[in-house]
Amino acid sequence: MLQAMETGKVHLLPGLFAERAEVNRAYLMELENQGLLQNFYLEAGIIMPGLQVVEDPETALLHWGWEAPTCQLRGHFLGHWMSAAAKLVAATGDVELKAKLIKIVDELEKCQKLNGGQWIGPIPEKYFKKLEREEYIWSPQYVMHKTLLGLMHAYQYAGIEQSLAILDGISDWYVDWVKDMEVKNPHAVYSGEEGGMLEVWATLYELTGEEKYLALAKAYDHPSIFRKLEEGKDALTNCHANASIPWAHGAAKMYEITGDDRWKKLAEDFFRFAVTERGTYCTGGQNAGEFWVPPKMQGHFLGDRNQEFCTVYNMVRLADYLYRFTGKAEYADYIEKNLYNGFLAQQNKHTGLPTYFLPLRAGAKKKWGTKTRDFWCCYGTMVQAQTLYPELCCFSEEEKDRLVIGQYIPSEVTWGEGEKRVTVSQSVDMKSYNAQAFFDEKDESQMSRWLLKFTVKANRHFTLSLRVPRWVKSAPEVTINGQKPESVEITEGYLNLERDWAEDEITVYFPAGLTLENLPDAPELAAVLEGPIVLASLSDADRGLKITGKPEDAIQPRYEHTYDVFPWQQSTYQTVGQAQNEKLVPLYDVTDESYTVYHTIS
Repeated sequence: MLQAMETGKVHLLPGLFAERAEVNRAYLMELENQGLLQNFYLEAGIIMPGLQVVEDPETALLHWGWEAPTCQLRGHFLGHWMSAAAKLVAATGDVELKAKLIKIVDELEKCQKLNGGQWIGPIPEKYFKKLEREEYIWSPQYVMHKTLLGLMHAYQYAGIEQSLAILDGISDWYVDWVKDMEVKNPHAVYSGEEGGMLEVWATLYELTGEEKYLALAKAYDHPSIFRKLEEGKDALTNCHANASIPWAHGAAKMYEITGDDRWKKLAEDFFRFAVTERGTYCTGGQNAGEFWVPPKMQGHFLGDRNQEFCTVYNMVRLADYLYRFTGKAEYADYIEKNLYNGFLAQQNKHTGLPTYFLPLRAGAKKKWGTKTRDFWCCYGTMVQAQTLYPELCCFSEEEKDRLVIGQYIPSEVTWGEGEKRVTVSQSVDMKSYNAQAFFDEKDESQMSRWLLKFTVKANRHFTLSLRVPRWVKSAPEVTINGQKPESVEITEGYLNLERDWAEDEITVYFPAGLTLENLPDAPELAAVLEGPIVLASLSDADRGLKITGKPEDAIQPRYEHTYDVFPWQQSTYQTVGQAQNEKLVPLYDVTDESYTVYHTIS
């Protein structure tokens, strides 16, 4: 089993992912505390300054959309914000963000006291009466799960003990409610979009050892979806995608704390039904309009409402669990595709704001959220997603004395202590002079983002394992300190370099090339990918692509030097020999332009 690196041991280095993480951090800081806390204040009876009566909604410092006081899902975003802030504090030591997080926890403690010492929700307790009476209410357990998770992460990652005390109070409320429902309506516990509760209660038990958290986990550990999975049934088709994925997180966490293989198999079976047997869009997504599409029928559902971002984030989290449990490179490959074509593609590179869905029809445009007027569910998963990069990069396998590079994100990892301390940094390999980047014109791969450099500082023997992505066209090219090794071992998707390490430099080139990825139920339609990156043509319609040989015959690279993170425009292409030639760029670079992903191939 792979072990995640201790939080704070991996730091992002300059590059695309660090840029996006910084844009996200700026958005977290930009939001006013009052807006973040508004619904908790209102529930606790606290009147915000100047808002006894809202004279002008345009100028009132409130959050609207799904955070508006009139929305039943109000308050969901703060928990996500706290989780994201806590992760950044742990990873970077950000004192400014930590001060903001501490202030918010202080205010939540105040609200809990005013609510009687237990309840800490942005919604009223009576919403749970509606669950008991089986009346319609919009997902109160979803809202409370985000709050619980945010508080837990504030304790777990930012070390704010106060948040654990708040959790102690609200968990007592849940203990009483679950006992009451055992008598009045056991089904109520399994309603209100409750899927995330199993994971959070199990994690709190793991962190504290308190039996009440294990008892709460057991109250949520037998949903109907588990029974269907164990019967070998497709429990997902046409079901709400994001309501179901958190159950798989819960199963994975139960495996971590119990070691019972039943839980691991449930998580693996969920992924099998969600991805392996269902098939995916070229981007990695599997759903439309928030629902799982039937297996191998993605073409029937092309439109403006493909790939809800919450599902991208949560499926990456599930794949991360399974990658650590099994070490299978296929899960890391899945994560990689979704990082580029979900995490990056659905984040506005200028504002950090999300697009709820990722339209995949021809001539589509992304619809971006506003800073304080929308707050769809995907706002929350987006701010969390941009904090995950450090923990997805590197893993250790202590029993094999092995350091594993799972994702190729410019970063630096520190593994071990004392004499066993190892530092490995990874970046895109560039020739540099006077802090500027230049390229050797004789180097065939000089303009490739897949020419990687690893710098190792150590004084010990261990194995450095580099994942060989499934999109690699031919054998990777490797040098160690400028010399090609006599032999390179590639086993089960990993390039394994075992040696006595000191101060060494490794270069690895992964030949990528272009591929076409067809839709199973519309094989005449295909998307163009460079490695894991979906390329979108900047066009308002599907004008077709005439490709008689290799994709490279009709689609050729175009380079432009820039003053950006990389001194060339990455993964940009131009069609040739077409009735009307078009520019293709990474889907993650598309902002306000019309674009087409799937082309009719002839």
